[in-house]
Amino acid sequence: MESFEKLINNIWIQRIIWSIIVILVSLLFYTLFSRFVSNREKKDAKLFGNKKNRTLLKMLRSVVRYCLIVLAALFILQIFGVNVSSMLAGVGIVGITIGFAIQDALKDIIRGLDIVSDNYYSVGDVVKYGDIVGKVLLVGIKTTKIQDLSSMNTVSIANRNIDQVELVSNAIYIDIPLPYELKIAKAETIINQMLSDIKKLPDVINASYLGLNNFSSSSLDYLIEIDCDPALKRPVRRAALGLIVKAMESHGITVPYQQIDLHNKK
Repeated sequence: MESFEKLINNIWIQRIIWSIIVILVSLLFYTLFSRFVSNREKKDAKLFGNKKNRTLLKMLRSVVRYCLIVLAALFILQIFGVNVSSMLAGVGIVGITIGFAIQDALKDIIRGLDIVSDNYYSVGDVVKYGDIVGKVLLVGIKTTKIQDLSSMNTVSIANRNIDQVELVSNAIYIDIPLPYELKIAKAETIINQMLSDIKKLPDVINASYLGLNNFSSSSLDYLIEIDCDPALKRPVRRAALGLIVKAMESHGITVPYQQIDLHNKK
């Protein structure tokens, strides 16, 4: 019993116990905050259905998490006898050194705030980063997470690189090659029939004819625009191309193509 009392009265044991309490309280607060936010999001679906509001909400969670980590760390330092007030007062002395050490992290945080305030992109948008085209899953205080639409892998992008991120539009542009012999009036009638079929695809928002686009070596190229969810561009494009080919086959249209004749000398 006496040894137990000595153990309890040990200053290091007390510090460890109080540190654990601080960590548990921080975790409890963040859990309650997350549940409150989730409940509000479910109850007010109209408000948080907006992409920008969803992005702000996820950013708020990220900010609260980082703030709790910093506060918990300061409390634990204080518990272990570190004079936090003096330490914070001395930050100015070593501020330049620390600034160089964490300048990338600071850039990420500042650019993260820029993403939300300037509406670069929001959760649910489709963006292009290098060769990756993905859907934005999370805009955090330091990183943006996107899901690669080709591999379904999750990719993290440092917020300081947002200048390299392109917002993908909902438009698909397709050239329809038709032979020179086909009159333009007849060609446009056939294209309008194609558009009528394309509009019936479940994921297509709209489809329109934009006009003659190019004089190629073997055909006249007519341009159409198809609008759909950017995340569904690939399957919609494949389905539209299939309908275009079927329409051309039904009208007996064959587009000439370049051929190479090989002659062997004996």
